[in-house]
Amino acid sequence: MNAVSADSRKGWSVNMEDRSTALEITLLKRTYVLPWNQFLYAEGGDDEVRAVFATHDVIIKGAGLMALLADLAAQNVTVVQEPSRPDRFQTGADRLIREVIVQKVEAG
Repeated sequence: MNAVSADSRKGWSVNMEDRSTALEITLLKRTYVLPWNQFLYAEGGDDEVRAVFATHDVIIKGAGLMALLADLAAQNVTVVQEPSRPDRFQTGADRLIREVIVQKVEAG
């Protein structure tokens, strides 16, 4: 049995037992699947996290995102989900995602 944490209030899911091969980014109008073997690094703080892949940058804004940063560093995250418009304005949540931006890396 896999230990999967899916807390819709925080906006991401992790799998603590099996290493996922990809990160799924579910936006309101598009879904991206980015392979973990293209993951370069993550940086940020409680209000914003940036995950850098070979082909895309993923910028996540919200609250309590240090936990997400740790999960990204361990490559345990399976899904990051963009919230619906009403969910972006929640108050009182310790951990939540307000906005997810996926940008294609331009070849220099």
